[in-house]
Amino acid sequence: MDLYVKETGKNRDKTIIFLHGGGIAGWMWYKQVEAFSDYHCIVPDLPEHGKSAEIMPFTIHGAADMVINIIKNQAHNGKAHLVGISLGAQIIVQILSKAPEVVDHALISGTLVRSIPYKESFLKLLNYLIKVYGPVKDTDFFIKANMRMYHIPKSLFNEFKESTYLIRNDSLNRILKENMLFKMPHGLKKANVPVLVMTGQKEHVILKESARDLLHLLPNSLGAMALKVGHLWNIENPELFNETLRAWITDENMPKGVEPIKKIVFFMIHK
Repeated sequence: MDLYVKETGKNRDKTIIFLHGGGIAGWMWYKQVEAFSDYHCIVPDLPEHGKSAEIMPFTIHGAADMVINIIKNQAHNGKAHLVGISLGAQIIVQILSKAPEVVDHALISGTLVRSIPYKESFLKLLNYLIKVYGPVKDTDFFIKANMRMYHIPKSLFNEFKESTYLIRNDSLNRILKENMLFKMPHGLKKANVPVLVMTGQKEHVILKESARDLLHLLPNSLGAMALKVGHLWNIENPELFNETLRAWITDENMPKGVEPIKKIVFFMIHK
């Protein structure tokens, strides 16, 4: 089965592929698709998510292969700019290690590449939490609580609720394990692709440490931190995200207030 894909601007010259975070779907990019109407935009729902919920099992390796096939078959000239947050960013890292030739520029944010410590204890805790969370995950109370945690506006309640409904407990378990246990893949040192490695200022420390790890390995990377925002900052501050993405893929200066500092030190982006 093929992934569900939303596609706009087929007649445009260059392609951008947006990869969503875990537990949601391609709708998280609606403000970006709207702002990049001058590009050919492809927004897939990843396996076991959204309208691709019946495609299973989810693995980062498998999802990366599916996206590579989309690029080869649907992107103009067999190459695309890749944009991802969280789980989507991990998939892009996997693509960079396997097929960097299909990537023009990449923007990744909130990319976990440091394995969670105490793996066995974590897996037991995760299994327990899924059992407890499963029976109540579809209630409006928990859906609204999750939305508040990630600063998702109330106007997206129906989309978030649908995504929550469509993910089964066993799917959620697989997705979380893939996300939390993801390790830095081999081959990144050979991925000479322009990569902007980002975090929100309010991200967890482990994600900022992961960003530094990626900057150390990726040979053509720059780091950036978006101020006053958290994990899903493309939703929290879409104007800043859109300006940053456009500047990056057009090789122009970053938004006002950005200082170009390479590698370990981040850019500081605010608006």
